[in-house]
Amino acid sequence: MSHPLLWSVFTLAVLGVLALDLGVFHRRAHTVRAREAAIWCAVWIALAALFGVGIYVVNGRQPALEFTAGYLVEEALSVDNLFVFLLLFSYFRVPEQVRHRVLFWGILGALVMRGAMIALGAALLHRFHWIIYAFGAFLLFTGVRMVFGGGVEVEPEHNPVLRLVRKLVPVTSDFIGQHFFVRVKSPSGVRHTYATPLFVVLVLVETTDLVFAVDSIPAIFGVTRDPFIVYTSNVFAILGLRTLFFLLAGAMVRFHLLRFGLAGVLSFVGVKMLISATWSIPIGYSLLVIAGMLGAAIAASLLRPAPEDSDAI
Repeated sequence: MSHPLLWSVFTLAVLGVLALDLGVFHRRAHTVRAREAAIWCAVWIALAALFGVGIYVVNGRQPALEFTAGYLVEEALSVDNLFVFLLLFSYFRVPEQVRHRVLFWGILGALVMRGAMIALGAALLHRFHWIIYAFGAFLLFTGVRMVFGGGVEVEPEHNPVLRLVRKLVPVTSDFIGQHFFVRVKSPSGVRHTYATPLFVVLVLVETTDLVFAVDSIPAIFGVTRDPFIVYTSNVFAILGLRTLFFLLAGAMVRFHLLRFGLAGVLSFVGVKMLISATWSIPIGYSLLVIAGMLGAAIAASLLRPAPEDSDAI
């Protein structure tokens, strides 16, 4: 599925949907409520499902299952991103009505960065097959570290990216509407460009996604080696990330055991990659294992609520 026409049509369709999203449905800044978020979540999931059906009709069962498994892995791993986004918004006191704008541009940048990382990963795997074992070992190590490393910790005040941005660009003390940059007149009458705190948050959102992509991109290559399926499953997972944030923002701490499910998924995919030369696990079984681990972690989180003083996910 590497025909250039497929990539072009898919990319144009995604850009069209994003333009419609920001230019029509979210043209004016407003607080995204749970009902609106739920509707949009259903829309993005339905679009992903329709795309999976299209792959099944055109290319058959195997690629369709690979897309489904890849989408599920990417969507699950994005939960950690959501938790960090919530912490960043709380730390910088980002007004609720402009949070969608930050996530929109952040996810648009994530599509570009992940596309580049996927292209690089595919090229490396094609040229150096042994890298699959390096990816597998890395995912296995990440899964074990996730189990014993505790929850997600974010300390924006110690973030080197934050210090670099503030050093390179003057930043206003307050948010100014939904602007990332503003022109401010000095006492001498000269206008200077200032970044707003909204731009600082955007940069941190982008770098956060880049950090998490280091785990998720190798993980999806453990599910499928088809670059088109890798990219499209990533895109659909990222497109639904914004609405998933608004839908789960108040309930993410309830899924405190989900990290064990994510650790299990990463470890399983890592092992799958390490043994790929001698034993290939069918994609159908892989999908069942991944869905089972995530479902069990979510169910356990709901059946055994976290202590009230816990904020780990």
